[in-house]
Amino acid sequence: MIELTIPVIVAALLSGAVIGLFLGTFGGGGSVLAAPLLLYAVGVTDPHLAIGTSAAAVAAIALVSLTGHWRAGRVKWPCAALFAVSGFLGSLIGSTLALQVSGDWLLLAFAFAMAAIGLSMLRRPKSEGDPDVHITPKLMARIAPMGLGVGSAAGFFGIGGGFLIVPGLMMATGMTLANATASSLVSVVVFGAATAANYGVHGEIDLRLAGLLLAGGAVGGGFGILAARALASRVRLARSAFALLIVAVAVYVGWKAVAALGWTG
Repeated sequence: MIELTIPVIVAALLSGAVIGLFLGTFGGGGSVLAAPLLLYAVGVTDPHLAIGTSAAAVAAIALVSLTGHWRAGRVKWPCAALFAVSGFLGSLIGSTLALQVSGDWLLLAFAFAMAAIGLSMLRRPKSEGDPDVHITPKLMARIAPMGLGVGSAAGFFGIGGGFLIVPGLMMATGMTLANATASSLVSVVVFGAATAANYGVHGEIDLRLAGLLLAGGAVGGGFGILAARALASRVRLARSAFALLIVAVAVYVGWKAVAALGWTG
C-alpha cells in the first residue's frame, strides 16, 4: 500500500473533493475520474487497487450527495430503487470479470469507456421529461433489464455508472433530467458498494485512501448540490464542458495504458 505522506493525503482529499463536486452537480461522470485521480494524482500503482478503492469511495460520496437531493425532494424513490436492485447482481458479475483482466488491459478498456461516457454526456435529451412520473407495471418491465445492464458495466469498470443511469432512467420512465440526476445516485451507491465489496474480498481496497476521498468528497458534494441549483439554467453548457474534460482524461489514460503495454515502440 502507498505510504500516507502529507502530499499523498492532500492529493487524496482534493481528489475526493473533485469527485464529490461533479457527483453532486451532475449525478454522474464524477465517479469515472476517481480511478485516474488515484493513479495519476495520488500515486497508486495497481489499477485493480485504484478501481476497488475508488468504488468504495464513490459509493460513500454519492450517499452524501444523495442525502442533499433527497431533502430537496428530487429523488423518485420507487423508480430509483428498482433500477438499483436490478443492477446489484450485474455489478457483482461485472466486477468479478474485471478482476480476471490484467491491470493494463483493464485501464485501456477503462479509457474507451471514459471516452464513451464523455461523448454520451454531450447528447441533448429529446424532451424535458415528466416531473410527476409514477412507477407502473409497464415502467417496471422497462427499468429492470436496463438496471441489470448498467450495473454490469458499472461493476466491470469500477465506476458509479451515473452517466448511464441518468439517460437510462429518463428513457425508461420519462422523468426529468433533474429527477434522473438525483435518482441516479441511489444506484451509484448500490453499484459502488457491491463492486467495492467484491474487490475487498480479493484485498484490492485501501480503506485509508477511501476514507480520505470520502472526507474530501463530503465537502465537494455539498458544493456540487449548490452548483446544481446555480447552474439550473445553464446545465447543458456546464455538462458539455465537463464531458470534454472526461474525453481529455480518457485520451491520457489510454495513452498511459498503451505505453505500459509496450505498444509505443
